[in-house]
Amino acid sequence: MAARGRRPPPRRRRRSGGSDLTSRIVVAIPAIAFAVTIIYFGGATFALGALALGLVCIHELFAMLERMRPVRLAGFLGIGGLVAAAALGDEGSVLLALVAFLPVLFLLTVASPVRERISLSLAATVLGVYWIGLGLAHAVLLRGLDHGGALVFMVLLGTFLGDTGAYLGGRAFGTRRLAPRISPNKTWEGLGIGVIVCVLAVWYTSRTYDGSWIGGTDGLLLGLAVALAAPVGDLFESLIKRDVGTKDTGGLFGVHGGALDRLDAALFSLVAGYHVWQATLS
Repeated sequence: MAARGRRPPPRRRRRSGGSDLTSRIVVAIPAIAFAVTIIYFGGATFALGALALGLVCIHELFAMLERMRPVRLAGFLGIGGLVAAAALGDEGSVLLALVAFLPVLFLLTVASPVRERISLSLAATVLGVYWIGLGLAHAVLLRGLDHGGALVFMVLLGTFLGDTGAYLGGRAFGTRRLAPRISPNKTWEGLGIGVIVCVLAVWYTSRTYDGSWIGGTDGLLLGLAVALAAPVGDLFESLIKRDVGTKDTGGLFGVHGGALDRLDAALFSLVAGYHVWQATLS
């Protein structure tokens, strides 16, 4: 009778925040090692690494857009052509490769046995090549500049730390949603913290390099470009995933998604970083 009125012991709440952050860090370690390796060696190593990532990313995108029947071979050739043009040429070569992609896409499309929804097939394929291919081509162009290894490192560091700052800042202080119909968990407070962290990270890193090749103002401008472009890239991918009704683009990084999930922000920040840096040189 005495035990009848006893309440069961309260259940312990799972503290998912810390474990989730730990998982993010563990997953990031091999990705960081891969990035540091190809950035350090540069040249063909960096281009081949970028190409490998590009092929994985466009494969993930085409899997999401399967109902639109993208022309896979044309997409793979487009990614390869843009990366090769950036590695072997310059901005003009990348533009030429992009122009040449359209007739190649046309020929491969008409040679395909599928004759339904061709316009959607073309649109899905162009989206993948334009989005992923141009982002990686700019990464190769940036690495090919003087001090390109340091520049790519700073852009990626700012992108990663800015995203981490936005994630932690949003969890701690976020109250106002940034884009509820695209990505409900993102907040204006998180965005602000992420921007500040990114700018400071790029600026501080620029101050640690010997020599006078990068000034403090240039570091701030580069950091600001990365800080503003990276969240747009993140939201861009979120919009596509929400439209097709999927949470992650793939499973390369386990529960934390695919390669495109990890590179979405960088595909925008690398483009912005390259052009802003070129502007500072002129």
